Amino acid sequence: MEFIKGVTFGYMSQRGEWESQEAFESLRLLQERCAATHVILTVVVDQATIHATQIDWQSETVLSDQEVRKMIVFAQEIGLKVILKPMVNIADGMWRAHINFFDHDVPCEPKWSEWFSAYTEFITHYAKIAEETACELFVVGCELVNSDRREKEWREVISNVRNAYTGLITYNCDKYQEDNLTWWDAVDVLSSSGYYPIDKWEQELKRIEKVVEKEQKPFFFCEAGCASRTGSKWLPNNWELEGSVDLFEQKEWYDEMFRQTDKYEWIGGFGLWDWKAKLYPIRQSDANQDYAVYGKPAESTIQSYFKKK
Repeated sequence: MEFIKGVTFGYMSQRGEWESQEAFESLRLLQERCAATHVILTVVVDQATIHATQIDWQSETVLSDQEVRKMIVFAQEIGLKVILKPMVNIADGMWRAHINFFDHDVPCEPKWSEWFSAYTEFITHYAKIAEETACELFVVGCELVNSDRREKEWREVISNVRNAYTGLITYNCDKYQEDNLTWWDAVDVLSSSGYYPIDKWEQELKRIEKVVEKEQKPFFFCEAGCASRTGSKWLPNNWELEGSVDLFEQKEWYDEMFRQTDKYEWIGGFGLWDWKAKLYPIRQSDANQDYAVYGKPAESTIQSYFKKK
């Protein structure tokens, strides 16, 4: 697997947003300003609660298949390799990692079997789009921590995806979960979310290295990023952290992440978090405390790093 110099694009975009010239220009700017070779295109759908067994991937608010295909084709036309990443969110604001059901079926209660049936239908639909558009890599799931223990069901999901998509498959496990998955052998590429505190990279990379050595497969950080606000470098995974805008704290975190990860040849790249389909005016970048890197000092760090890789 070639080194992935990637940035995640369009998280939380809704129907129609990828049809605008603004979105196409945003992707072009991502490539230019970050020196990216890959883009991770996110298609986000909802389920009502963490105990819901219906996934609303056909909702009128979800990006249409047509605009997803068009964005993939545009990305490829300008020279980007595409990683397609369908994601499930919870409509009430809970994090997808908390989706959970009883380990054993109980009458009148929602069941893992029902949820996985819905998930398989959803994920296989997008696997077919990834196949039709020759995407470089397909992400079969993201940070679904409580479901990770359901090995049998995940193997069945991946088997169904392989019937629809012939390219490389990864699962984006959550931070700290790399050594907990028991079914890494079912995917082609290992990946995780690299939201590690600025002073913990060394110890976490040594832990992850043991997993990579055991599995003997490529690895990359399918997500990695830090908000530009005070305190985020210590808790980069906390998107709700309160703090004032601090662009240089974000840059400091990126500098350290790249410094530490460069020590390990087995790290196969990044899907940095993130880049919006609808960009804020660049003159407002110094007031933005989100994970976005557009127009911030961290953007220059990313560009310099990707150019030298």
